Parts: sequence; structure tokens; C-alpha cells
Amino acid sequence: MSAPFHASVLTLYPDMFPGPLGHALAGRALQKGIWRLDAVNIRDFATDRHRTVDDTPAGGGPGMVLKPDVLARAIDATSPPDDARPRLLMSPRGEPLTQALVREFASQPGLVIVCGRFEGVDERVIEGRCLREVSIGDFILSGGEPAALCLLDAVVRLLPGVMGKQESGEHESFETGLLEHPHYTRPREWEGRSIPDVLLSGNHVEIERWRQQQAERLTRKRRPDLWEAWWQRQQAGQEDDAQG
Repeated sequence: MSAPFHASVLTLYPDMFPGPLGHALAGRALQKGIWRLDAVNIRDFATDRHRTVDDTPAGGGPGMVLKPDVLARAIDATSPPDDARPRLLMSPRGEPLTQALVREFASQPGLVIVCGRFEGVDERVIEGRCLREVSIGDFILSGGEPAALCLLDAVVRLLPGVMGKQESGEHESFETGLLEHPHYTRPREWEGRSIPDVLLSGNHVEIERWRQQQAERLTRKRRPDLWEAWWQRQQAGQEDDAQG
């Protein structure tokens, strides 16, 4: 049996974990030992009597910055040189978290995730400990903890044995480059609205065609950026087929 996926989160607020990750799919997987979670308190690696973890920004300005020496000690104790797990820093300036990136992380033996606070993290520890900055969106949180919870929830659900049907993770928004099609269930009529007839027809070819059309329609309307990228891939694929 392979070793469980091992996530270590470095934070000033370890009581925030597992939080929602202790419930539902992620929580059941945690209980089954499919994955492990450690919450490491960065403050434990401060050496002064006040357990100081931050200081004023060099060059002036508002707020405080996490100290590189304290954070580096926390990282080194959690992730020694032979640790194969990627080291991440949740940061609004990081690369966007996409479903492709989630799948990449789910294929790893685990993750080491640093949660910033205050104005941010000293740049030298980002460089010196090879932290890969990742963002969950173009907005600012009070700290990296909610972002880490979000990232781990997305990753854990893709681990083998977590979802009841693995196909469930293969027919969702972003997996094909498009948003997901609409879903319906019983009752057939609800508040004057009906399930589309095609979904009750039993014609699976027509059902798949309808779902594809709906996915394209929603993506074109709501996410023109995704639509443009998907359309270009389709055109490139058709050109390759023609040349072949």
C-alpha cells in the first residue's frame, strides 16, 4: 500500500486546521488514512522571549512582514532536504490555481504549504526555500489559511479512493476546458419548470450532444477567456487532423 498523501501547513493559526477539511469527503478520507495533515505553528520557531515572528518593512510603509529566519526554521524542520513534496506559498501574486495545477499537486506525495500573514513574507525566504507562489483568485484575504483550505479541498478529492466514482472528477467544470453543463433530477416538474425532454429520452448520443452544447453556451456567455482558449485548441486540433 502506498504512503498517504501528506500535507503540512505552516501557519500562525494551527487551530484553523483541519477545519472544514475534517468533514465530508476530505474528512472521511482523513479518517481512512488516505491523506495526512499536519498544522505547524510558525511561532514555535521564534527564539526571543516574546516569540516574535514579524518586523517592520524595510524601506518603510504600513504593516508587518514575516521574518525570514523564523519562517526558514519552520520550513526546514517540516521539510528537510530529502522531502520530495513541493513547497507552496499562498499568495495573491502567485500563479492562478487551475484544475490542471490541482491535478499536478494531487499526483505528488504531498504538499508543504506556507500561509502568509500581515503584509507578506520576506522575499529572501521565498527565494532561499524555493517557495512556489499560488493564488486562488484576484482578491485579498486576511491570511493564507482560507486559501490553503481551498487548495487542499480541491486536491484531496482527486486522490484515489476519495470519490465514490472517479468519473465524477472527470466530468466537471474546467476538466475539458469548458464550464460544466446544467444538472437536473426528480421531480420532473417543479414550480412550472421541466427537465429538458432530451435528458429523459434515453438517447445517450443526443444527451451527450446536448450536454456539450450547453457547456459551450455557458462558457461562451460566462467565461469568454476560457471559451477563447478552448476554441483555439479546437481549431488547432482540426488543423492537425487535416495535415495528418
